[in-house]
Amino acid sequence: MRLSEFVKSMIKDFLIIFASIIIIITFLRQIFYPDLAFDLKSIYILMVFSLVGALTGFILYSPNDISEKNMRVRIIIHFFALEIILISLGSVVGIVTTALSVIIFALEIAVIYVIVRLLSWQNDKKEAHQINEKLKEFNKDI
Repeated sequence: MRLSEFVKSMIKDFLIIFASIIIIITFLRQIFYPDLAFDLKSIYILMVFSLVGALTGFILYSPNDISEKNMRVRIIIHFFALEIILISLGSVVGIVTTALSVIIFALEIAVIYVIVRLLSWQNDKKEAHQINEKLKEFNKDI
């Protein structure tokens, strides 16, 4: 994958992560804290967390094709690095202060990670299908 394609993918991931966080927090606040509104500082903190999450995607980048096994290992490393970095950042910012809040935050990160992975997989599947269709058309013409 070329670097420019990877950067486009990271920007897309940032937007998906940010949107997922906003949707999940909005939904949970409506249930548990209906009178609590978003302030500008919260939005900026969410943007920073989303950006850090997207930037860790460089762990997955390789200019050359890599094996499926190697990619799976990178995904596992990426997930744990993301958990550690975001929980550390949350601790510094003061979002996570107790063991329970760390566990809840880790679960939230995992859910959003799964959402982003599933959406990326869907997109890759769609692109592969389009490529296969073009190859079939090309082979018909030959």
